[in-house]
Amino acid sequence: MISKAKTVAEYLANLPADRRAAIQAVREVILKNLDDQYAEGMQYGMIGYYVPHAVYPAGYHCDPKQPLPFAGLASQKNHMAVYLMCVYGSAEHEKWFRAEWAKTGKKLDMGKSCIRFKKLDDLPLELIGRAIARVPAKKFIAVFESLLAASVAKKKSPKRLTKHTKREA
Repeated sequence: MISKAKTVAEYLANLPADRRAAIQAVREVILKNLDDQYAEGMQYGMIGYYVPHAVYPAGYHCDPKQPLPFAGLASQKNHMAVYLMCVYGSAEHEKWFRAEWAKTGKKLDMGKSCIRFKKLDDLPLELIGRAIARVPAKKFIAVFESLLAASVAKKKSPKRLTKHTKREA
């Protein structure tokens, strides 16, 4: 569910009490472990943690007016979710995260960047904190730029021969 809240306080105030308590607990862990180069605010209808334009003027390549998203926290219709772009953008970080999660004994319900949970007990908060702390803004920007450069290079590479193009040659 995309919220129309303009501030984090407004977002939290609009949540049912049980979800507010869970989201607030996760928020506190994120804030405690967040590099001071990141900022918190509303982004994409949820609580966002991002690299502000003052630190990374280029912004997010999909929409340069937006600061570079790092993490998000949301109450969705059927679950709550923590979005960790640092896990999605780094195979090394994802491998570490999955291995550490397995050690918790909790079931992982994860998409590309989102970790879904129905109640706070489903989430190993200490691990979420470590995942956030492992990626300071400078490291996140470097990974983001290398992925972006690789994507641009891939688009510029010559077309590979397919069965169809071989017949035409």
